[in-house]
Amino acid sequence: MGATLAQITALLFSAAILLMGHGLQTTLLPIRAQIQSFSTYDIGILGSSYYLGFAAGCLFGPRVIRRVGHIRAFTAMVAIASTAPLGHSLFLDPGFWWPIRSITGFCLATLFMIIESWLNEKADNNNRGMVFSIYTIINLTVMTVGQMMINLYDLSSFALFTIASMMVSLAAVPLALTKASAPAPVQTVKVRLGHLYRLSPIAVIGAFFTGAQQGAFWSLGPVFADRIGLTTGAITIFMSVTVIGGALGQWPVGRLSDKLDRRYVLIGLCCVAATIGIAIRFLAPTQEQGIFLFALVYGAATFPLYAICAAHMNDHVEEGGFVEASGGLLLVFAAGAIIGPLVTSPVMTTINAYGLFSVTVCIQALLAIFAVTRLRARAAVPEEERTPFVESLRATNTVSPMGNLAEGHERTRPAAVDDGDPKSGPANEAERL
Repeated sequence: MGATLAQITALLFSAAILLMGHGLQTTLLPIRAQIQSFSTYDIGILGSSYYLGFAAGCLFGPRVIRRVGHIRAFTAMVAIASTAPLGHSLFLDPGFWWPIRSITGFCLATLFMIIESWLNEKADNNNRGMVFSIYTIINLTVMTVGQMMINLYDLSSFALFTIASMMVSLAAVPLALTKASAPAPVQTVKVRLGHLYRLSPIAVIGAFFTGAQQGAFWSLGPVFADRIGLTTGAITIFMSVTVIGGALGQWPVGRLSDKLDRRYVLIGLCCVAATIGIAIRFLAPTQEQGIFLFALVYGAATFPLYAICAAHMNDHVEEGGFVEASGGLLLVFAAGAIIGPLVTSPVMTTINAYGLFSVTVCIQALLAIFAVTRLRARAAVPEEERTPFVESLRATNTVSPMGNLAEGHERTRPAAVDDGDPKSGPANEAERL
């Protein structure tokens, strides 16, 4: 493990600095847009623009990496991404912010791809889980720190945009100076969404709905918190405790899904998230502590949803199909995340700030209903034949499914039984990477 850490230390430092700057922008932009009197719909488009660029990065980022290599691609993407916060501060108009945010999404998708492909190649079968656990902890920790940095300066000033730009720029330094060898070029595969839907309808539909919910929350959550009267400090706490709740919920939920039919776990999470959304929507607690508690539970229920969908897909995927399945689900997630803010913003305009949770409750209810219908369509995969949740969680951090498996590192498993029989499942136990 020590030798592996020596190979990835500089990379983890770069990732931490990058994610800190990204976390700051995630909360800063919606709140500053509020100050500049952007409409709720303008802010919704802003969130969708990020995910549109993100999806483009998933598709075309591997070409950039193959063309110039990991380190040069990382440096180039950081240079471009660091200009985005400055552009936001100079051109205070939604028409300028939307394309700038799309560029950020493209750069971040490519950067995450570089980070995770590098981690995957330097790790081996004995320590891969530990390596990605460290990466996940860093991810969640520094994102929270970045969000908290919004309290350092006046929101109407230039300073916070400058700090975000500085953090993204500095992310290039550790990796540019590393002596570690870069990994092999990322591999891409053709994604067949129809084929993936036939393999696991609930995984594809679940990824789409989860993307819609997550896109709406991350794009408009700060707007919601601001409009219900939370202070700037309380807004950052609201967003941060949601992340913390998600971190706390991943492992127990994952372990439970390894023991039970994952569809039951999915239904349970949707019911919990919908209940919290209804409580926020109608109880509207006046004390900040109540909102924070709800946010904590909401994060614990919603953050694991995508990983559960990925795990269910991996339970049914055929031999050699893990990369295609993960990449396809990520694109479906991104499509949902593009649509989510566009649907939610007019609802918030028509109703009020609590319209955010009116939409998320509907999304979670629809997903739960669809999952219930699938219970009768296909038998559960036996526990001994399921891909461990930790394998699926590793593939859901950001964009690693599109290219993090270098040639020779593809997971293998026995082929699944023909899905023409709705009661069929995988024939044998999946092998760990």
